Amino acid sequence: MSRSATGLAAERERLAGAASEVERLIAELPAPAARDDVQRDAAAAAHASVRALRAGFLAEHAEAVYAELTAGRRQRLRVDALVTVAAERFPGLVPTTGQLAAERALPQSGKEGREIDHGIFLRGILRSEPAGRHLLESMLQPTPRALRLLPEFERTGVLETESVRMERRDGTARLIMCRSDCLNAEDERQVEDMETAVDLALLDPAVRVGLVRGGLMSHPRYQGRRVFSAGINLKAISAGEITLVGFLLRRELGYLHKLRRGVWHEQPGRWHSRLVDKPWMAVVDTFAIGGGCQMLLVFDHVLAASDAYLSLPAAQEGIIPGAANLRLTRMAGARLARQIILGGRRIQADEPAAALLVDEVVEPDQLDAAAEGGVARLAGDAVAANRRMINMAEESPDELRAYLAEFALEQALRIHDGDVIDKVGRFAGRRA
Repeated sequence: MSRSATGLAAERERLAGAASEVERLIAELPAPAARDDVQRDAAAAAHASVRALRAGFLAEHAEAVYAELTAGRRQRLRVDALVTVAAERFPGLVPTTGQLAAERALPQSGKEGREIDHGIFLRGILRSEPAGRHLLESMLQPTPRALRLLPEFERTGVLETESVRMERRDGTARLIMCRSDCLNAEDERQVEDMETAVDLALLDPAVRVGLVRGGLMSHPRYQGRRVFSAGINLKAISAGEITLVGFLLRRELGYLHKLRRGVWHEQPGRWHSRLVDKPWMAVVDTFAIGGGCQMLLVFDHVLAASDAYLSLPAAQEGIIPGAANLRLTRMAGARLARQIILGGRRIQADEPAAALLVDEVVEPDQLDAAAEGGVARLAGDAVAANRRMINMAEESPDELRAYLAEFALEQALRIHDGDVIDKVGRFAGRRA
């Protein structure tokens, strides 16, 4: 056994032992929601001690850990499968399946915060250039669900899911977000459906351009109006139904990254690129708040109604707005990005600053016609190649990898912080 392998084995055993001791201490305490201040401090100190070991272990051995989990990078595991295998192969490094199941059954205020350990693990993996690159590529693969539905979509040109409807017409995949009861506020169901739809649009050779728009709402305040998106579903956060792996990272590494980069599709004879990418257009009716606004930053053309507005209230909610801190700064400049993200500035589609975020603004009754003109322009023969080069110049995969490495842990810490739990709890209470 080599010296590095010997060191890995010893530290692996030490980590497993330390984690086991912390679990013993935690088990002696009341459930998180029932702890007094002394007990909360004791739990925090115990978690901090082993988390320092996890962070140090991954700083030293992330590449070797990832190689073992993926058979020397010959297997492509998505993030959810990766953390599951890590729990089996490296005891104490990440939460077990049983621990995660117990956490998932609790509201956010009652959780132990075990996803913070997922954040530590994924930060270490993404910081490693070979491991992180391989993981990004693995997350660009089409989902098994999309591959299963592809033959039917190619035949009919129609996809119907709980939160997304998509129709292929005249070479355009028209993707309509249709969570009418919650104004297209995103949860794990919608992220699953969005990634499926994006995969199908990219894989179907009859599709040249993708278009994303909000559907007609049944919400009392916006009855009969189209809405793009109200962002993350705060009620779902409060209920403990928004996870780091299943939502926050899957969204960034999955359908949002695919909108920009394409889907990783290995085919015999396809020698020039393993990525299948296409131009995308967004049409914004009424508003794009939070995650809806984040989505716009990866589209090739954004069309908005003159009475629509954009906002990123994540800082007010206490969380990080995905990769918007990376993308908005480049797109709009550092000062305006700070005003929007840190200060909560709302951008009206018809004000001058909106020109940095929106390509075209028309009156609401002209949106349909303008959308058809937009997709026709994006269907041009040289558009796909040029958008590919623009995206590479604007945001390389390694830049996104480095950003998401830090995001993985920072967002995990935020989502379990007391101020976020209090804010989303009050929001859920108002909705109830």
